[in-house]
Amino acid sequence: MNDIPTFASGQHKAARLAEVSHRHHSLATLQSIVATWREQTRFRWELKQKLKDNPHLIDDIGLTKRQAEEEIAKLPFWQR
Repeated sequence: MNDIPTFASGQHKAARLAEVSHRHHSLATLQSIVATWREQTRFRWELKQKLKDNPHLIDDIGLTKRQAEEEIAKLPFWQR
């Protein structure tokens, strides 16, 4: 009888470890998504500033004015 609780306890520990590992993976994925979102938002905001202040620099980075405007349109409405 002593073997059954030990076995169940081992299964429970393994399941708990897998759950914690999955949560950690999910948190890392979420952090990665948020970091990417912030990076894209910053790029679009800087692109907006360049288009406003120095439109000739847009050509230097290999974009047309229309491409830059399309990218800027992806900014949240409060930053456009």
